[in-house]
Amino acid sequence: MQNLLVTGGAGFIGSNFVRYMLEKYPDYRVVVFDKLTYAGRRENLQDVAAAFGDRYAFVQGDICDQAAVRAALIAHDVDTIVNFAAETHVDRSIMDPDAFIQTDVYGTYVLLEAARDLGNLRYHQISTDEVYGHIHGDHRSLETDNLAPRSPYAASKAAGDHLVNAYHITYDLPATISRGANNIGPFQYPEKVVPLFVTNALNDMPLPVYGDGRQMRDYQYVLDHCEGVDLVLHAGALGEAYNIGTGREMTNLRMVEILLDELGKPRSLIQHVEDRQGHDRRYCMNVDKLMALGWEPDYTHEEAIRKTVRWYVNNPWWWEPIRSGEFKEYYQRLYGDRQIISEAAE
Repeated sequence: MQNLLVTGGAGFIGSNFVRYMLEKYPDYRVVVFDKLTYAGRRENLQDVAAAFGDRYAFVQGDICDQAAVRAALIAHDVDTIVNFAAETHVDRSIMDPDAFIQTDVYGTYVLLEAARDLGNLRYHQISTDEVYGHIHGDHRSLETDNLAPRSPYAASKAAGDHLVNAYHITYDLPATISRGANNIGPFQYPEKVVPLFVTNALNDMPLPVYGDGRQMRDYQYVLDHCEGVDLVLHAGALGEAYNIGTGREMTNLRMVEILLDELGKPRSLIQHVEDRQGHDRRYCMNVDKLMALGWEPDYTHEEAIRKTVRWYVNNPWWWEPIRSGEFKEYYQRLYGDRQIISEAAE
């Protein structure tokens, strides 16, 4: 493993992973292959080319384009594919599922076919805890649990997982899967809940909390996730899936309270709105399998949230142009007519 193709490498988690791998492994070369959709941005990697020179390359392309994928793999002598490329936002998948099926299912198939045709390249699939669906009681999802997705996004990612497993079994493709919890950190597009609420609060706008806000989530810092993927790539058993998260959970409402506390903003900004369709109440994963390989998270939920908040406070150059562009139409479409349930007290 020396020449990596990181698809979706200009996105949130992908760009953090690219930087992490280049810093950690001085002998590795990384090629980013990214379509540059709204959430994939060259700005996320603007420091990388200068810092790492010819160890880094960028190719603009769509993972659904078989010829472009194959050409990039051959031109850069790639031996390992790490697939971050995906449509990822649940709300957008509810409004427009088509792009999710194309990228997350068909795009995964294209990458797997290319990996098989070019000599069974090492392949790693980035997945999500959402493939497990709503988790009842105090159970923590195990990698062997049945997948029970409940949104078009989660279903598209579960389909990708099944394809990866099938290619490993049928063609002996050396593949692994990791399923991450809710990642937060630098360069996350502000449609996602934490950067959305931070940037809203900085503008003294209401924070639209879905329903009662007591949905349970595992918020992990993105570099903890990157370290977990790195370990699976190098020490994970082929054909296996690995959960990556803190193994703990908190309510969305508690996340919002920590966020507002870090900003010094009033809780009166909290606005409870009509819940998302099919909203899963609880995600929580058992991460013992990955920890048995020697991994553990460096950040607690609260540390991850506060560190993320500070990044957005210190980097308005990155998010202010986003909020003034396409994002405004999306925000109005999603939240403009959503019923307000209650306003929070001071």
